[in-house]
Amino acid sequence: MDATFFFDPACPWTWRTSRWLVAVADARTLHVEWRAFSLAILNEGDVAPQFAEALAASSRALRLVEALRADGRHDAVARFYAEVGARSHDAGNPLSPKIVDAAVEAAGLREAAPALDDDRWDDAVRESHALAYASAGPDVGSPVLMVPGADRGVHGPILTEVPGTDDALTIWDSLLPLIRMPAFHEVKRARH
Repeated sequence: MDATFFFDPACPWTWRTSRWLVAVADARTLHVEWRAFSLAILNEGDVAPQFAEALAASSRALRLVEALRADGRHDAVARFYAEVGARSHDAGNPLSPKIVDAAVEAAGLREAAPALDDDRWDDAVRESHALAYASAGPDVGSPVLMVPGADRGVHGPILTEVPGTDDALTIWDSLLPLIRMPAFHEVKRARH
């Protein structure tokens, strides 16, 4: 894999970053491994009521993500996440069980749908989340990006919009050496 992207499908910031990474992957013929990062696990015991349904739907979706990943079906995860994001973030709808189920159908993954409600995948989600958090944490959220040749991952990049291809590649080309540099820690500014 050229990059591993840990994501929570409920996060709109993560969605924009994922579309950046897809553009980079297409332009550079990179292979992306899509993995679970759970905001429900990160905020366990402290989920605000207005986010409860979205994080519950995300937890179901992440079970499927890890089930597909276990089968080496990274392209299927990418298709599923693209359908989830289009129905949720692009359409301005909070993530819901209905959106997750529709995304499964649209991505052609009906045969894998039982994983959504199979709590045996919860351990795999927790393991993926723990790997991402240990790589980039503490005090990080979704997304986490890991690349080969780096001792650790990074939270982000956090993007306010999906850049065009030229800017997407500039971000990638600038970020890649920083991720791999042991002395590099963080670049950050306040959100607007």
